[in-house]
Amino acid sequence: MAMQLNQRKAAIIGCGFVGSATAFALMQSGLFSELVLIDSNFDKADGEAKDIAHGIPFAGQMKIYAGSYDDIADAAIIIVTAGAAQKPGETRLDLVRKNVEIYKKIIPEISKRDFKGILLIVSNPVDILTYTAVKLSGFPENRVIGSGTVLDTARLKYVLGEHLGVDSRSVHSFIIGEHGDSEIAVWSSTNISGIPLDDFCEMRGHFNHDQAMDQIAENVKNSAYEIIDKKQATYYGIAMSVKRICKCITQDEKSILPVSSMLHGEYGIDGISLSMPAIIGHEGIETHVPIQLNDEEYHALKKSAQTLENVIQRLDFGNS
Repeated sequence: MAMQLNQRKAAIIGCGFVGSATAFALMQSGLFSELVLIDSNFDKADGEAKDIAHGIPFAGQMKIYAGSYDDIADAAIIIVTAGAAQKPGETRLDLVRKNVEIYKKIIPEISKRDFKGILLIVSNPVDILTYTAVKLSGFPENRVIGSGTVLDTARLKYVLGEHLGVDSRSVHSFIIGEHGDSEIAVWSSTNISGIPLDDFCEMRGHFNHDQAMDQIAENVKNSAYEIIDKKQATYYGIAMSVKRICKCITQDEKSILPVSSMLHGEYGIDGISLSMPAIIGHEGIETHVPIQLNDEEYHALKKSAQTLENVIQRLDFGNS
């Protein structure tokens, strides 16, 4: 019999930079009363848990501890950040083989405990690993979510907000497709509180739209490489993105976020996982949200899907 889910419990698998930063963000969020950390190196997980736990008197009561796979069956959300890290000069897709091998060890451990919650995939390349997790786990697809382009979209809103001198929360825009080099900024539907982007730019004294947009999209796409180059890893931004997704799930917000999930025919893309806006709630992904793309964006999305498809075809999932 499946264990009753504890809606106030989350598990994090992988306690590197991203896993630890995520645990720290979740400890402060008040979303969970129990957080279990799992790592192939138990002492690493134990050290992180103890360090973060010392902040509990400032944040509010919760239980945070290092555990094993036996501790995760009743978690509402399992966040997987485990995997080899992206090295300077390495693309997210270069990481594929190493991390698929790691997932072949992790995901079956989760399935065999009859886990009934949401599986949130964060390791890179996130789209391929979301696909991998769906294939290896056998879970319903709505319950397997990749963090996708939630962070890229946040980066875009931040940069646009700076460019236009406006609160980034008033910027409505999405990055879709692969969380990686083939991602697409959907300029055609970008608006600032309902005002078309070009009009708002002119109001703020900016006139070289195409050039500025190309530059901004390029900066957003390369920002991770720049950060990795300077400090070896990115982890605060993604930790905040994971916290945001967890909030949508635990509070059944039905917010629209560009997460990575399996597509079946939308935009002519079938049987792969990539990022498109979706309504997120208690059950995970409720439905995809059709956004308007112009021809150029549509073709770029198809090309992004093809890039991922080419990688997937070369992977071996064994017969598990």
